[in-house]
Amino acid sequence: MANDKPNQPQDESRRRFLKYTGAAVGGLVVGGVVGGIVGSQLDGNGGQPQQQPAETQSPAAQNGKDYNQALMYFTQDEFQIAEAAAERIFPADDAGAGAKELGVAFFIDHQLAGGYGMNSRDYMLPPFYKAEAYQGYQLAFKRRELISLGLAALNDYSSDKYQKTFTKLAPEEQDAVLAAFEANEVELKGVPAATFFNMFRTLTIEGVYSDPLYGGNKNMNGWRMRNFPGNQMSYFDVIDKEEFVKYEPLSLSDHLST
Repeated sequence: MANDKPNQPQDESRRRFLKYTGAAVGGLVVGGVVGGIVGSQLDGNGGQPQQQPAETQSPAAQNGKDYNQALMYFTQDEFQIAEAAAERIFPADDAGAGAKELGVAFFIDHQLAGGYGMNSRDYMLPPFYKAEAYQGYQLAFKRRELISLGLAALNDYSSDKYQKTFTKLAPEEQDAVLAAFEANEVELKGVPAATFFNMFRTLTIEGVYSDPLYGGNKNMNGWRMRNFPGNQMSYFDVIDKEEFVKYEPLSLSDHLST
């Protein structure tokens, strides 16, 4: 059909989007109705309920392996340093698991591999000026670059002071190294060492308490330590109760229908 408004721009992608999404919705509706009618008439079972296939477990569930625990950004060396540093920031104790057991280093790795690590939503062009604290992150380094830089610096500082890499240090020595970074006592390529430390500590805490979907908080054990209920659909049945009600936590994954 000819364009009756030739002077107006035509947004082909939007028109195509509306056209195809409309067709898709229509197809789903019609398909669902027709499919239901045809299915009820052609099930070949005289209207009797179909036998459901036996449930099968995924290979990961069968062998107990977590295939989500794989590296997307870190090198093996970076991962080991990150895992050791995170464990010192959130160590295992009588209250429960530490960062290592909770998979926090995998959470950090997965975050750095995506848009967060690449500052994809931040303006990252020069000039760069010293910013006030309330202005947030203002460095030229992307977050993934800052974390890699900091992890390498942890190793270099440990080698200079203790003649051992960070992962080979005793826990109290690792604590002393991290404290030096927190206090800005380490030279870090023109970047305040505390900026790296604070970002890494924040990522560690997020890895402990975020939904397991993101790679940390393994088996929701971070939530259990805080009696956090996770992603419940409703509190309608307990909202009026005076006493504290303890829930078994739920993750977003628990709301998937099978």
